[in-house]
Amino acid sequence: MALSLSLGSRIGSSVLTRRRIPFVGAFCVLSLGFSSLSSSFSSSSYKPGCAQSLSFAPLLRSRFSSKASSSSSIKMEEGSNTVPSIVVYVTVPNREAGKKLANSIVQEKLAACVNIVPGVESVYEWEGKVQSDSEELLIIKTRQSLLESLTEHVNANHEYDVPEVIALPITGGSDKYLEWLKNSTRN
Repeated sequence: MALSLSLGSRIGSSVLTRRRIPFVGAFCVLSLGFSSLSSSFSSSSYKPGCAQSLSFAPLLRSRFSSKASSSSSIKMEEGSNTVPSIVVYVTVPNREAGKKLANSIVQEKLAACVNIVPGVESVYEWEGKVQSDSEELLIIKTRQSLLESLTEHVNANHEYDVPEVIALPITGGSDKYLEWLKNSTRN
């Protein structure tokens, strides 16, 4: 479910209408994991057309389950060389705006890395009509403790009046990468 707003911003004498709290979509499902979703489905609620009824759902659950472990990954625990970390999604209207915002975030050490994913289509309802916008998605990896500062930075430097800022926890991953994330961001 997406929450959308239509907001106007003035450029010269023209008014550009912009919608700015769009979709997270499949990223949330994959980030939350199919194992957490599957426990909420019982055999009595098993319905054709649901992800649960797909023949490859068990494979996806086994691939993305939090129970799976790897010798090269760690859980975020006290005493490790990592810090509680998050992934933050921010949508931008185009590549130029994405690069500008991503560069400022990394320069300020508010994140270790920002991926710019082109070709995101955000579909949402506004004023009783289904709308869509082409956008780019920033995937920002940072410390949990920097979320407030990151949100303030995005709000101050984003073209939208109400930019999307959605954070998801990182519960584990490559030890070396998570240490690098910690060392590449401000305290």
